[in-house]
Amino acid sequence: MDITKENYNPNPRDKANPLSMLIFGYTLPIFRKGYSKTLDVDDLYNPLNSDRSELLGDKLERNWKKHLANAKKKNSTPSLFRVLVKTFWPEYLLIGLVLVVPDMLIRLLQPQLLGLLLDYFKPGTDKTKEDAFYYAGGIVLMNAMSAFFVNHHIMQSFHYGMKVRAACCALIYRKALKLSKSALSDTASGQVVNLLSNDVSRFDIVSIFIHHMWAAPLTATIVAYLTYSQAGFAGLIGIIPIMFIMPLQSYTGKLSSIYRRKTAYKTDERIRLMDEIISGIQVIKMYAWEIPFSKIIRHARRMEIKIITKLSYVRALFMTFNLFTTRVALFCALLAIVLTGEKITASKVFVFTAYYNVIAQSLTAMFVRGISEIAEVLVAIKRLQNFMLNEEFVEIKKAVNGEIKYNNNNEAICLKNATSKWNPDLSDCALNNINISVEKGKFLGVIGPVGSGKSSLLQTILGELQVSSGTIDVNGTLSYASQEAWVFAATIRQNILFGREYNKKKYEEVVKVCALETDFKQFPDGDLTLVGDRGASLSGGQKARVNLARAVYRDADIYLLDDPLSAVDTRVARHLYEKCINGYLASKTRILVTHQVYYLKNASHLVILNNGEIEAQGSVNEILKLGNEYAKLIKSEPPPEDKEKSEDKPNKGVEIQKINRQMSMRSRTSSIASTRSEISIVDVILQEENEEETETKDFGLKEQHEESSKGKIKGSLLFRYMLAGGNVFAVSCVIALFILAQGAASGVDWFVSYWTNIEEYRNSTISANVNLRELPTSTCLYIYGSLIISLLLIALVRSFSFYKLVMNSCTNLHHAMFDGVVYASMRFFDTNPSGRILNRFSKDIGSADELLPKCILDSSQILLIMAGSLILVAVVNPLFLIPVAIIGVIFMILRSIFLKSSKNIKRLEGITRSPVFTHLNATLQGLTTIRAYGAQTILKEEFDKHQDLHTSAWFMYIAVSSAFGFILDLFCTAFTTLVTLSFLTFGETLLGGQVGLAITQTTSLTGIVQWGMRQSAEVANMLMSVERMLEYTIIPPEKQPEKPIKPPKEWPQNGKINFKNMGLKYVETGPLVLKNLNISIQPKEKIGIVGRTGAGKSSLIAALFRLAKVEGEIEIDAIDTKNVILQELRSKIAIIPQDPVLFSGTLRYNLDPFEEFPDDLLYKALNDVELKDPMNIINRLENRVMDRGANYSVGQRQLICLARAIVRNNKILMLDEATANVDPQTDALIQKTIRQKFADCTVLTVAHRLNTIMDSDKVLVMDNGTMVEFNHPYILLQNSKSVFSKMVAETGKSTTEQLKQIAKVNYEQKFGVPE
Repeated sequence: MDITKENYNPNPRDKANPLSMLIFGYTLPIFRKGYSKTLDVDDLYNPLNSDRSELLGDKLERNWKKHLANAKKKNSTPSLFRVLVKTFWPEYLLIGLVLVVPDMLIRLLQPQLLGLLLDYFKPGTDKTKEDAFYYAGGIVLMNAMSAFFVNHHIMQSFHYGMKVRAACCALIYRKALKLSKSALSDTASGQVVNLLSNDVSRFDIVSIFIHHMWAAPLTATIVAYLTYSQAGFAGLIGIIPIMFIMPLQSYTGKLSSIYRRKTAYKTDERIRLMDEIISGIQVIKMYAWEIPFSKIIRHARRMEIKIITKLSYVRALFMTFNLFTTRVALFCALLAIVLTGEKITASKVFVFTAYYNVIAQSLTAMFVRGISEIAEVLVAIKRLQNFMLNEEFVEIKKAVNGEIKYNNNNEAICLKNATSKWNPDLSDCALNNINISVEKGKFLGVIGPVGSGKSSLLQTILGELQVSSGTIDVNGTLSYASQEAWVFAATIRQNILFGREYNKKKYEEVVKVCALETDFKQFPDGDLTLVGDRGASLSGGQKARVNLARAVYRDADIYLLDDPLSAVDTRVARHLYEKCINGYLASKTRILVTHQVYYLKNASHLVILNNGEIEAQGSVNEILKLGNEYAKLIKSEPPPEDKEKSEDKPNKGVEIQKINRQMSMRSRTSSIASTRSEISIVDVILQEENEEETETKDFGLKEQHEESSKGKIKGSLLFRYMLAGGNVFAVSCVIALFILAQGAASGVDWFVSYWTNIEEYRNSTISANVNLRELPTSTCLYIYGSLIISLLLIALVRSFSFYKLVMNSCTNLHHAMFDGVVYASMRFFDTNPSGRILNRFSKDIGSADELLPKCILDSSQILLIMAGSLILVAVVNPLFLIPVAIIGVIFMILRSIFLKSSKNIKRLEGITRSPVFTHLNATLQGLTTIRAYGAQTILKEEFDKHQDLHTSAWFMYIAVSSAFGFILDLFCTAFTTLVTLSFLTFGETLLGGQVGLAITQTTSLTGIVQWGMRQSAEVANMLMSVERMLEYTIIPPEKQPEKPIKPPKEWPQNGKINFKNMGLKYVETGPLVLKNLNISIQPKEKIGIVGRTGAGKSSLIAALFRLAKVEGEIEIDAIDTKNVILQELRSKIAIIPQDPVLFSGTLRYNLDPFEEFPDDLLYKALNDVELKDPMNIINRLENRVMDRGANYSVGQRQLICLARAIVRNNKILMLDEATANVDPQTDALIQKTIRQKFADCTVLTVAHRLNTIMDSDKVLVMDNGTMVEFNHPYILLQNSKSVFSKMVAETGKSTTEQLKQIAKVNYEQKFGVPE
C-alpha cells in the first residue's frame, strides 16, 4: 500500500448540470453525509482537475521562469505580482464581468423603485394601487437576483483565491528544492512554514475585494448624480462625510499593511524558535532549560502581540466607521434640506438612506477593507518574491559514462586548484586550493581532525558548495550517504528504495551487506515497519545503516560516504567495511570519510585534510612513511574476520522488547535536526504485486493521522476564549458595550422615521388623525445630532475594549499552550510529529490572533444589526413578529445542519494542512540527499498530493458555505416579499415614514442575514483553532513528586548512585524496557556501559533523568530521585548527549542560557576542549550560532556540549556516545579533558568503541534491558567465556592485546599487584 495514494472519490461539481451549479445543488450529498456521520479524511472528494496543485504550479512556474529570463535581459527587478496577474487575469476578469456589473445595476435600481413605492403612501398621492404592486414586484425581483449574484461572487472569489494560493505554495516548494547551501543557511525552516501558512492565506480573502476597487468609485459617482437629480445640492452634501471618512480609512489601510509586514517578521521569529525548541526538546529537558526557553518564547510572543495589538486597534477604528458612516451622511443631507428650506418627505429620506447604504457599503466597507487587504497581500507577495529570488543550487555537469570530456578518461573525479565557499559573499573558504584526482573504480580515504573540511569536500563534489575558483570535473553518476542519517516517515523499505524500482534479489543483497537482516527480524513488520517521525523508532546505528543502504541500492558510478561507520559498534563497522564498502561496491569509485583510520589500509589513495587544505596525500605506504599520528593509527591493525562471529540470533525477549521500543521509544539518537514528514515523504510506488506477503500487511497508518480535537474541551469555546483575557466582569462589560452601541444605532434609525412622519404631516394639506407630538424642526436636528455623536463614542469604546480583551486572551492562551508542550512528557513528542505541533503554533495561533477577533466583531455587529432591524420592523407592525419567529427557527435549524458538516470539514482542513508543513520541513532537512539522488520530481509529486488533499477540503468548505448563504438569502427574499406586499394589502393607513423604515430595514436584511449567519458559523469554525490550542493546554505534564523534598544546595556532594529493583517503561501500559536492575556505583567511580544495539544503554540514561516511567528506586547520595522535583534533579546531572544540539543565538547563550557564569569561566571551558579555528572566530562567545548550529561541524558541536558540561561542574556526568563523530586525536583530547576535569565526579559512559572505557573502574554489560556483568574490565577479561571477553575478542588480535594491556595497567595502578 502506498502511504499517500489518492482515493478515487470524484467531485460532484465535475458532473453537475448548469441548474445544479446555479443553485448549489451539488453540495447536497455533502450535507447529507455530514449530518449523518462525522466526516473523515476518506470522505473528501478529489479536487477539480483545474485545481490540481501540479497543474497550477506548472503554469505559474513557466510564467515565472519566462519573466525571470526577460528581467535578466532588461536588467530590471523581477516582480512576482506581474507574473501572478499574467497567470490568473482571465479568471478574475470573469468574476468582474459576470458578477460585479449586475450587482451594481441591481443595487442602484432598488432605491429608485423604493422611492416610487413610498410616493404611493404619501398623504394625497396620485399613484394607483396597480403601479404600487409593480414597484413592489420589482423590489422583490431585485432582491432575489441579488441573492444569486452575491453568493456566486463570494464562491468564485474564494475559489480563485484558493487557486492562486495553491499555485504559490507549489512554487515555494519547488524553489525550496533548488535553494543553494548559503540561501538555505539564511532561511530558517520556520520562515518557510510561515510563508506557506500565513502569507499565502491572504490570497483567499483578497479576491473578494479586488473588483470593488474600481466598482466602488464608479458606483459612488452614479449615486452622486442620482441624488443630485432628486434633491439638488442637499443630496451631494450627504456624500461629503463619506468622501471625508474614506481617505481616513484608506490611511488606516496603509497602516495595517505596515503592521502586517512587521507582524510577519515577528511571527517568523517565534515559529523558528518553536521549531528549534521542539526538535531539541529532549536536550532542553535533560539540561532543565525550560525556563530560559520559555522566557525567550514569551519575549518573542510579546513583541509579536505588541504589533498585532496596533493592527487590531486600526481594525477597531474601521469597524466603528461602519456603524457610523451612513447615519452621518443622512444627517448632513437632512441638515442641508432643512437649511435650504426644502421639504422633508419619506420618499426622499428613505431613498437617500438606501443610496447612502449603497455607497457606504461599497466605499467605506468594501473599498477601504479592500485597500488594507490588498496592502497586506502586496506585503505577502513581496515576501514570497524575496524567497523566490534566493540563490539556487547549480548542478555540476556530470559526464555520463563513456562521454570523453577531457584527456584522461580514466578519472572519475578531478579537482584542480578548487576553492569552495559556504557563502560566496564572505571571504572565508570551506576548502582552499584542493587538488585531488580519483581514478575510476578506486577507493579514496579522507581523514582529518574535526572541522577540517571533510564533509565540505563531499558537498563540493555534489555541487552543494560553490567552487569560487579552480575546476571540478565529475565523470559519472553519484550516490551519497550523509553524516547525519536522514530518515523520513515511511516504511523502512520505502526509505531504502527512495523511488527506485523494487528488485527483490538486489534489495536482499543490499540489506545483507548493510547488516540490516538481524534488525529486520526484530521489527514487527520486517522492512515494512513504519519508521516514525524523524526515524523515531530506530536506534542511531539502525538509522545510519538504512541511510547507507539507500546509497548502496542506487546504481551509481561514484559513492560518497560521509562517516557511515561512527554510529555503529566495532563488529558491525567491520562487517559494513568488508562486505559493503570493500565487497559489494569493490568495482565502484568510492570516497569514504571516516575517523576509524585503521580501516583505510587497503585504500588506493589517502587524503589528510586540515583547516580546509590538504595536509598530505598519497598511497597508504607514502602516508606511512610520514610517520605522523595518522600513520600510527593506520598501523593499528583493523579488526580481522572472526570465526566465532555468528550472527547473534535475537532471542524472543529482545524481539518483544524491540517491538515495544520501536513503537514507544523516541530514539534518543534520532537526529534532532531532522523533522520528518507526517505521512510518507516519498511516494514510492512499490512494485511487488507478486509478493503475497505485502498484500496481507496492513500498515499502522491510522496512528499516523492526527487525532481530531473534537469533544476534548468542555464548555463554550467562545467564553473560554474571552475569559482567557479577563475576568467575568470585564467580559460582561464588553458585551454590554456591544448591546449599547447597537441600541444607539437603532435609536438613530427609529428617530429618522419618527421625524419624517412629523415633517410629512407638517407639510401635508390633509389633517391626519395620527397622534404625533409636533416637535419643531430645529429640536429634531439637535436630538438627531446628539444621538449620532453618542453613537460614535460608544462604538469606539466598544471596539477598543473588545480588542484589548482579545489580545490579552491570545497572549495568555499562547503561554498556557507553550507551557503545556514544554512540560509534556517525552511520550507526547514521540507520538506527535513536529509539523503537527508547529501547525498549532503557526496557523491556529495566527487564526486566534487576527482572523477570529475580526470575525467575532463582524458577526456580533451584524447579528445585533439584524436584531435591531427586526425590532424596528416589528415596531411598525407587531404582526411581523410571527413570520420573523418562523424564519428565525428555520435559520437556526439550517445553521445547525450547516455547522454539523462545516465544522468537521474545517477540522479536516486543519488536519490535512499539517502534512504539507511536515513534508516541507522534511525536505529542507534532507535536501542534500534528495538532490544527490535526483529525487526532486518524486517529492514534488508527493507535495502536490498533500496539497490536493488540502485543496479538496477547502473547496468543500467554501462550496458548503456558499450554499448555506444562498439558502438563507432565499428565505430573506421571501420575508421581504411578505413585508412589502402586506403593506399594499393591509397597510393602507400606515405613514410613508413607517413603510419606508420597514422596507429599507428588511431589504438590508437580505445581504446582512446571510453574511451574519455565515460569519457566526465562521466564528464557530474558527473556534476550532481555539479548541486545538486549548487541547494543548491540557496535555498531561511530566509526573512531579507529590510531596517533593528539597535536597541541600550542595547535593549531590559525593555522587553515589544506587539502583534498587529499578525498571523503566516508555509507555504506561507497555512492558518494561529495563528490568530489575540492582547496581551500586560508588562516588567518583568511572563506569563504562556496553552492550549491543537495543540492549538498553540509552534507556539507562532516560531512567537517571526520569524521562520515562521509572519503577523501583534510584538513589543519589541516599536521596530517592522520585522525591526530587524533576528540574532540580536534572540540573544536578551533566550530560553530553549523543546528538550534539545547538540552538540559534550566541555561543554564550548555548553554554549558559541562565547567564549564571562570568565570561572568563566560559572562555576557560572553551580552551579546555580546544575549540578553535585558525581565525579564532568560532570560539568567541558573541559568535552567532545559526539555525540548529549549522555553521559548526558535528564534531565541533560535540566539543561545545563538552564545554557545557565543564561549565556546569556537576558531581555526576553522563556521556552518551559522546565521541562518535570525532577523529581519534579529538577523541583522545576529550578523554583527557574528562579525566582531568571530572576526576572528582562519578562518570557513566555509554560506548561503542571499547578503547574509551577500558580504563574504567568498572564496566556494566547490558543485554536485553538487564545487567549481565558488572566489574573491573581486567577481572571480566580473566573469564574468557564472559560476554565482555567476547566483545573484546571481536575487535581483532592486536587491538585485543592493546585493550587487555590498558585494563591490566589500570588495575595494577589501582589495586597494586594483579591477583
